[in-house]
Parts: sequence; structure tokens; C-alpha cells
Amino acid sequence: MTDTQDTKITLYWLEKSRAQRIVWLLEELNIPYEIKTFKRKADMTAPDELKKIHPLGKSPVVTITTPHCTEPLVLAESAVIIEYLCTHFGGEKLIPQRYAEGKEGQVGGETEAWMRYQYFMHYTEGSLAPFLVMKVVIDGVRNAPVPFFIKPVTRMIASKVEGAFINPNIQTHLAFLEDRLKTAPGGGPYLCGDKITAADIQLSYSVIAALSRLASLRSQYPGVAAYADRLQAIEGYKRGVAQIERIEGSFTASL
Repeated sequence: MTDTQDTKITLYWLEKSRAQRIVWLLEELNIPYEIKTFKRKADMTAPDELKKIHPLGKSPVVTITTPHCTEPLVLAESAVIIEYLCTHFGGEKLIPQRYAEGKEGQVGGETEAWMRYQYFMHYTEGSLAPFLVMKVVIDGVRNAPVPFFIKPVTRMIASKVEGAFINPNIQTHLAFLEDRLKTAPGGGPYLCGDKITAADIQLSYSVIAALSRLASLRSQYPGVAAYADRLQAIEGYKRGVAQIERIEGSFTASL
């Protein structure tokens, strides 16, 4: 584990973004860190200042400064950030045991919990999040400030895309998560078993924000709804929210 005494960790946090899950992770790791917050522009895009930290100008981004580095280490992409911090700052408790006893190093010798962990670390951004982002974009099309005689057209297009493509895919993913929670190792109640893992932290914001925006789906997917509520009741999650409330005055997980 890296000595945190002379290590400075800075999280660049953008409002209404998935950077909040990194705050939660840092709280779970119980290591000192600094948060620099950014507001979205009027068009809801990230401010240009973030490009000074990483060329893509996205959030979350984490920088790590140590006495051994001539320049800060810059980490982008949530899964990369989570895995790097867990590796270097005592996150073993958030990663399931990799191999079943006696099967170390064997192909197929991994535990179900670890295989789930690996899958969900990448599923969140690769499979689920794109449809949630599409939902936000299509809502923007529906409510675009266009002339009144064009508005019925934009609303019709938005509704057709949403009804034929976006909503069915979101519901497919929620049904999938409902099943994965029911069949979690040891009966759950988390994705990989009876304890939270970094994969739960990775998934948390998307699930919580989705059910907040699409509250009518809670009754259709009670297992996912209970899971989202369970995550928000964890002390580390609540401490992370409190950090942002202290800085920004309020916090809401939203798409």
C-alpha cells in the first residue's frame, strides 16, 4: 500500500456527473484527498478549464502527486481510476478473491464473484451508460428552443426514438440487473455477494440517477430499486455526499 503521508490526491469533480462515485471510493479507502469542483456551462457541457487537466476535458479526472514523481500522475476514466486507487491505496477489501482455492492461475479457475466484478467494472460505461446519455440527449431535442411550428416535429421525433429504441434498451438493462442481483453469490445483496465491491461503486451513480429520473420504473424493478436505496444508505456513500454538500451546498444524483 502506498504511503499517503506525502501523497496528494486531487479529484476534479463536475456537477451532474459520475465523478461522485470516485468521492465515495475515496471515502471507502479512508485516504486524504482534495476536491476541485466545476460547474457545467449553460449548454450543460463541461467547462473548458477541465481540458487543462486532461485533453478530453471530461470528469472524473484524478491527479496524484508524490515525492517520487516529477509531474502529477493524471488518471481519467472511472474504471481506470477505481482500479488504480484500489491497487495502490488499500482497496483489497473492495475486490473479490480472484481464484477458487486450489485453482490459482488456471483458466476458468476464477471465482464467480471475481468474474462478476470484472464484468460490471466495464459493463457500466460500456453497456448501460450510453443509453442513459441518449435519454438525456433526446430530452434535449424534445425541449429544444425551436420555433413553435417546428416544436411538434422535434417532439414527435424524440418520442419515436425514445419509444422504439432508448426506453426498451434501458428496461432490458434494468431487467438484467434485477436478475443479476437475484442470482448474486451467496444471495447478495450486492452484485458480487454479501459485501460491496468497487463494481458496486462503479455502477452506483448510473443506477441511482436513472431511477431518480425514471421513478415510475422503481415498481417494475423492485430489486434494482432496493439495491439503489441500499447503496445510498452505506456510510461511505453518505460521507461522499456530505463532502459535496459542504462544498456546493447540495447534491442530487441526476442524469
